[in-house]
Amino acid sequence: MRVLGSAVVTMEFLLVGFALLIAKNHHSATSLWIGALIAFLLLMTAGLLSSIRGWIIGSILQIALIAYGAVVPLMYFLGTLFTILWICAYILGKKGEAARAAFTEAGK
Repeated sequence: MRVLGSAVVTMEFLLVGFALLIAKNHHSATSLWIGALIAFLLLMTAGLLSSIRGWIIGSILQIALIAYGAVVPLMYFLGTLFTILWICAYILGKKGEAARAAFTEAGK
């Protein structure tokens, strides 16, 4: 579960970095600072995914990623796409952990 979630937020970090490159010539410094803060928090969240707190922070950042579409309109689409990947990472991660636990119990 942690590996899939970390991969998603790391890719989102790169995505926001590229969005900042798009926004740098046409938007205010405030919107760039907000984007940089989102990128920084996404990168830090990758390390927090071993606890439920990291997943909650990551879910809040998914909303922020979509909201950054107000600065770079393509982020509405890409943020939604990555939010779907975030949800899939959570669901598939839970199933993988359950399968691993069942396999471990069967091996005893």
